[in-house]
Amino acid sequence: MATQETKRYMEMQMQELKEACAANEEEKKPAPKKANNNRDKNAEIAKLYEDAAEYEEDLKGFQEELEIVNANEFKDIPDLLKEKFSTQERDYAQEIRTLLEATWAHYVNVEKTHPQEQLDIIKTTALHEIVTALAKAYPDYEGDFESDIKEILVKRWEMLIAIKKEHIKEEIAEIKILGLKPNYVQRIYKQFHGIE
Repeated sequence: MATQETKRYMEMQMQELKEACAANEEEKKPAPKKANNNRDKNAEIAKLYEDAAEYEEDLKGFQEELEIVNANEFKDIPDLLKEKFSTQERDYAQEIRTLLEATWAHYVNVEKTHPQEQLDIIKTTALHEIVTALAKAYPDYEGDFESDIKEILVKRWEMLIAIKKEHIKEEIAEIKILGLKPNYVQRIYKQFHGIE
């Protein structure tokens, strides 16, 4: 009895399928439908890569910023970043000041390796004059303020880069879980958005 019902159900499905496929030629417009279907399918696939593409763009930006940090003196870094990435809405000078103040506060209050006066100088001095002001106030300082400050910046940018790489890995893993090849999805994304 159950096989009879199953058989009848399958026959009905086949009949519906035949009717759908047997539409007359005037009603049938295969080329536009196929193009639309491909476009819709590509849009869905491209959407899978959107977050990864955004993370890749951020990663590229952070790597370029790190190059500027590594290649220049501290006093020039905020202006060079602002100049190079003028389209960004980020306030590099404020980001760097906040980073320095937080790190130096950690040195003063937690590690107790630096005096409070150094933190006060960092808070009250113009950003491009901080290294000079610290060196002048502490001529016997065993380290090098320029190197110490740049090391803080480098660690920060390296951390940002590591975070973005991890985000990209997670997105790629999600694509693989869906049974798709990341390179294929990336290629469809680029084609869909007209990149390259």
